[in-house]
Amino acid sequence: MSRTLNVVRLQLINKQTFIWVPLIVLAGATLLSVLIYAMIPGGEPKYGGGGQAPLWVFFAVGMTAMTLTFPFSQAMSITRREFFVGTLITAVLGSAFMGVLFLIGGAIELLTDGYGVNGYVFHLPWLWEAGPLGAFIVYFTLALFFFVVGFTGATIYKSWGAVVITVVGVAVGLSLIGIIYLITRLELWEQVWIGILDFGALGLALWGLVAVAVLAGISFLAFRRAKP
Repeated sequence: MSRTLNVVRLQLINKQTFIWVPLIVLAGATLLSVLIYAMIPGGEPKYGGGGQAPLWVFFAVGMTAMTLTFPFSQAMSITRREFFVGTLITAVLGSAFMGVLFLIGGAIELLTDGYGVNGYVFHLPWLWEAGPLGAFIVYFTLALFFFVVGFTGATIYKSWGAVVITVVGVAVGLSLIGIIYLITRLELWEQVWIGILDFGALGLALWGLVAVAVLAGISFLAFRRAKP
């Protein structure tokens, strides 16, 4: 366990990656959103998606956690299992950090009536319908999902190279298009939207954790072949 925790410390040596860059991106996205809200006439509530900006940072962090830190860890005689588990623990901690920031942002928006312009980046009604804990789980799951997607992609790349990761990307894209085609062809969009609304943001987030577990399993299997 102590060696696994050393991996967490290793991942957090460069605090810019897990802390400062996501904070800067989040603050910048919030500031830009508020400025845009201020330019929109009318007093009705204004909602935007600026709060998702740091999630793309976590996608990049997931890739660099594998491509940059993994080779260095092997020089320190850290086993692959220790590196994998320690990296996922770091991802969980970072995602929890983002979830707490999301709650703090929502509280600030409620206290300031949307920064004085009735604009909201964090306190989006659909995400908060299950309360603060539900909102935390949603944002935590999203951040962790983006990290694991990036980490899994980087693991496949380090295991089999650029051709295989390209083929996997194309296959995923074609699968998504095929699903959209079937839904459209069978005229199921109404049922799909009803199902999404019935699940709610929290229900989808819980299924998202299942997807995270599946991706983590895939990345672990591929990780055994990864080349430093």
